[in-house]
Amino acid sequence: MSGPRQVVITGVGPITAFGAGMEPLWSALEEGRTGIAPIAAFDASGFRSRFAAFVPVERFDPRNAVPKSYRKAAKVMSRDIELAVGAAAAAIADAGLVTRGIDPEATPTIAPDRMGCHIGAGLIAAEVDELTAALAASTNPDGSLSLARWGESGMQNLTPLWMLKYLPNMLACHVTIIHDCQGPSNTITCAEASGGLSIGESMRVIERGDADACLSGGAESKLNPMGLLRQQFAGRICEAGEGADPARLVRPYSSDADGTVVGEGGGILVLEAAETARARGRRPLATVAGFGAAQAAASDGAGVRLDPAGEEVSAAIERALANAGVRAEEVDAIAPFASGIPAVDAVERSGLARVFGDRLARIPLITVVPNVGDCAAGSGAISIALAATSLARQRLPRRLNAGAVEGLDAGAAPGRDVPLRAVVATSVGLGGQVAAVVLRRIA
Repeated sequence: MSGPRQVVITGVGPITAFGAGMEPLWSALEEGRTGIAPIAAFDASGFRSRFAAFVPVERFDPRNAVPKSYRKAAKVMSRDIELAVGAAAAAIADAGLVTRGIDPEATPTIAPDRMGCHIGAGLIAAEVDELTAALAASTNPDGSLSLARWGESGMQNLTPLWMLKYLPNMLACHVTIIHDCQGPSNTITCAEASGGLSIGESMRVIERGDADACLSGGAESKLNPMGLLRQQFAGRICEAGEGADPARLVRPYSSDADGTVVGEGGGILVLEAAETARARGRRPLATVAGFGAAQAAASDGAGVRLDPAGEEVSAAIERALANAGVRAEEVDAIAPFASGIPAVDAVERSGLARVFGDRLARIPLITVVPNVGDCAAGSGAISIALAATSLARQRLPRRLNAGAVEGLDAGAAPGRDVPLRAVVATSVGLGGQVAAVVLRRIA
């Protein structure tokens, strides 16, 4: 092999509040709908925000993404795992692949030992009911926690396989078992940057010939008391009480932005060697042309207060552009995190300005958090899936933003046909990790 193989995207499987697959998401964006709604899964009256973006059961049933022979394993799937399994099934269908999970009797499109899997995951929060049953049996008479009682009787209230629901690597574990992915596999846990970093790793694996295709992306659900509480303590959640307008809550880059709204969802993409896609007659959506990563500086150990200079964001983008052989002036659209969290938006904006200069104001941004919430480890993969679809369709979907944005093409805008050559997707995770991916149009 004379050099790195070209890597393309042949299938996308976003899973959001609108359901599984690209068409429900694209239609919702074009219609200007938001999936943010009042939280019904638990009592959120004590939280700063009573709103979230969740995937309704009528739009996604995890059982439909799991073969009958694997249904017993569904008992140890946390919500994050269910989302990853559903997104993988949607991506595989979109790519026109046959795997053991699709038809165990058929010959797989890609040999199992040539199929890899890299999925970003987050800090999976345990279900409160499971923990309370164990903790209730672990207290002293005065109500304080007793570690001795926890070891003697409390933890006995947890099922023997309890931990298998909450290990971050279980997202990739279940997906690889279902679809018999025997190639390189890994889990990346870097908050919102996880999906982009996973796609970058899959790209490298395919480039060097260690796999012909990979399932790649990320998924996470923050729709639980622990997940929401952590985000609130980090100062990332907007204030939204009863009666608030869901469509006005998340306002990326707006001067009056107040924070974000948690979501559940993510996306799995099928990355494939261009030669493999050609051999099976599959036209890709886009080329994964470049990848870059960096670590943003933070003044606190949790990585919440990031350096507003944005040097690390620009470094990641510049590395991705150099890797792709794409000049900044060739980029026709950007798909950033655009979370509505003022501190994170400021870092992104500074980093983008360093790379694109005065031209930044004229480059349209593809934003999705106002529609689907902050899906954490799944956010980057959703943005990259949208960027690839925009390149394939040569169209930017309608953009939702109730705020006033100056100096950026990030305000509310209708869907429109636009000639697109290259799109940059970026994500900045809680903790400061930064990922940048450059996608190019298929000629």
